Amino acid sequence: FPSTFEDLSSHPIYFCDFLSHILSESSLLWFMVIFVVVLLLQEKEPVDFLVKSQVDREFQFFDHNLMESIKMGDPKVHEFLRVLALCHTVMSEENSAGELIYQVQSPDEGALVTAARNFGFIFKSRTPETITIEELGTLVTYQLLAFLDFNNTRKRMSVIVRNPEGQIKLYSKGADTILFEKLHPSNEVLLSLTSDHLSEFAGEGLRTLAIAHRDLDDKYFKEWHKMLEDANAATEERDERIAGLYEEIERDLMLLGATAVEDKLQEGVIETVTSLSLANIKIWVLTGDKQETAINIGYACNMLTDDMNDVFVIAGNNAVEVREELRKAKENLSGQNRNVSNGHVVCEKKQQLELDSIVEETVTGDYALIINGHSLAHALESDVKSDLLELACMCKTVVCCRVTPLQKAQVVELVKKYRNAVTLAIGDGANDVSMIKSAHIGVGISGQEGLQAVLASDYSFAQFRYLQRLLLVHGRWSYFRMCKFLCYFFYKNFAFTLVHFWFGFFCGFSAQTVYDQWFITLFNIVYTSLPVLAMGIFDQDVSDQNSMDCPQLYEPGQLNLLFNKRKFFICVLHGIYTSLALFFIPYGAFYNVAGEDGQHIADYQSFAVTMATSLVIVVSVQIALDTSYWTFINHVFIWGSIAIYFSILFTMHSNGIFGIFPNQFPFVGNARHSLTQKCIWLVILLTTVASVLPVVVFRFLKVNLYPTLSDQIRRWQKAQKKARPPSSRRPRTRRSSSRRSGYAFAHQEGYGELITSGKNMRAKHPPPTSGLEKTHYNSTSWIENLCKKTTDTVSSFGQDKTVKL
Repeated sequence: FPSTFEDLSSHPIYFCDFLSHILSESSLLWFMVIFVVVLLLQEKEPVDFLVKSQVDREFQFFDHNLMESIKMGDPKVHEFLRVLALCHTVMSEENSAGELIYQVQSPDEGALVTAARNFGFIFKSRTPETITIEELGTLVTYQLLAFLDFNNTRKRMSVIVRNPEGQIKLYSKGADTILFEKLHPSNEVLLSLTSDHLSEFAGEGLRTLAIAHRDLDDKYFKEWHKMLEDANAATEERDERIAGLYEEIERDLMLLGATAVEDKLQEGVIETVTSLSLANIKIWVLTGDKQETAINIGYACNMLTDDMNDVFVIAGNNAVEVREELRKAKENLSGQNRNVSNGHVVCEKKQQLELDSIVEETVTGDYALIINGHSLAHALESDVKSDLLELACMCKTVVCCRVTPLQKAQVVELVKKYRNAVTLAIGDGANDVSMIKSAHIGVGISGQEGLQAVLASDYSFAQFRYLQRLLLVHGRWSYFRMCKFLCYFFYKNFAFTLVHFWFGFFCGFSAQTVYDQWFITLFNIVYTSLPVLAMGIFDQDVSDQNSMDCPQLYEPGQLNLLFNKRKFFICVLHGIYTSLALFFIPYGAFYNVAGEDGQHIADYQSFAVTMATSLVIVVSVQIALDTSYWTFINHVFIWGSIAIYFSILFTMHSNGIFGIFPNQFPFVGNARHSLTQKCIWLVILLTTVASVLPVVVFRFLKVNLYPTLSDQIRRWQKAQKKARPPSSRRPRTRRSSSRRSGYAFAHQEGYGELITSGKNMRAKHPPPTSGLEKTHYNSTSWIENLCKKTTDTVSSFGQDKTVKL
């Protein structure tokens, strides 16, 4: 485990790019806007698709106007679907059965390519130079002239192809806010209508994407391509020159329409978010999606609620406006009735952030802060970020929309530097890597977005809901075990060591050890190592289900209640008291006392054996009292350690080993002589009782008079166990449906180079033109789940119902 494992119970701030991993992996095309046509739920009978063999069995579409436009050969409609079939990074291959298998980079890509396939525009294959699609039963091969790859700055991708008629076309898709800036002025009317439709889709919780194209002159393209080749061969400012050429050609675009993709909330998302909030963990959402989308999903996940006192939206266009909006929000919040510790405000306004730490100011009520990426860029400036952080610290939920990967990392670093908090970042895509690496604890979700986030993280799992168990169960248990381990470790070593200090007063501080040298060597290595190891691995105060059902149990870790200076000094005092009992009870008992045989037993070696035996038994009984959850291994390690002690003791004090090593084992016969005396065992028993009885009494009174939440739940567990057998876990509530919006940039930079290089591509023969072959997706693709679904499937993580339009 990474070194931050124990920190899983102590972080109050959790960052996530939630849109890509709280939504189920399957994506379905929900709406398409083609010119001014909006496809709504108007018809009752599903349409009859043109190429039935290629349509998903569960896919139903109800807008007959679109199908009529496709049948009539509407060029704009065909061009729209052609963009979906050509502009993507999907790989395809045929298996031995002639089935077409798609390898998709992201579920969004798969959704768009599948939508085009359902309407008769089927992506067949690609080579580094060509893309082959089937258009309404006719096989068409396009020459791939250029691939303008996606990155987090461009937020779009384009392909330049030459069709069989020799025309050069640029097809582009990307974030609407970016692509709309590249449109030709003649699109003004269509742009206004499409923007309204996109706002409507965002209100429905859908993830949107704009589609556009441009016709290119052959001479212009050759000149541009020559400059692109020169830029690719440049040794200086290569990326800047390429980006400039991309900007040059991706202009004067003609808007074709937009798409919207629906995802379902994963199973357990609402419960997980609610539990984390009850555990006093603050959730900051850092996402690349549009503001409407983030707000909509925030409400769907209960991160934003109608019961909140206020939701502050920061949307300034420059640093002055952003600063003013932040200060107005702080003034508005400060006007509310606050519960400020010590009667004063902790956070003070400062133009420059010079404080080593900004402490959260406690306010009554729940507030939320929403800020977009453009405003966040100004808010992160040195003279404004103090206002941003102070306001964010007073809000229950913070949502940052349309942020870049760099901004995600900057926000995390800001909190790490000026807040005394442990941060956790969770993501599933390459654009989350910087955020994951910046946080104290990084969590990657393995899914359809690749393994970059997983490889950069400390922990990884497949479903978002597992975060609840990671934090509230394993994180909390880890902290609980680590604290008990440390307390016991300090206690037993103080008890073991301070006996030498008391002995020094009686030996003239001559450096004579009170124990046998072999006992000193083996005490921490053999006699007491395994019991504390078992406690550190298996111990738990309450069950895992109770830890998840009661998130308030997480609070002691956040407040560091189980191990702090006070706990440390208690352990020290406990060790001092035990050492006094271990030394002076045997010393007083041995003073001028004779054994049953009449011989004096107050010799140094008998005294050392008695104290050593008492020490092993006392610390073993103490760890037994500290153990809250017993397993077979705990019993074996604790009582087995005592048995090992006596076995080694009698072996080292035997005549045989003394005969072999007389200088190393001088205590010959002492164990047999001392431990056969009844008075010795009475001394050991008295020492053990005197050492542990105060602890038993104190804990009994504390649990009954001042029980903690953990004590109450543990008592309830025992009562339930006596009353009836443990009940099975309660079923999880499931959401039937939920809509959200906004395009999540799941793409990764570099796929364009992979496609044009021809790597990982197998040469393919032209596919048959019959159009009867079946199309399947690789098991790693989201579409395999889609093919297995039925319309009455319950909502579950990674599975969606078929969308009916």
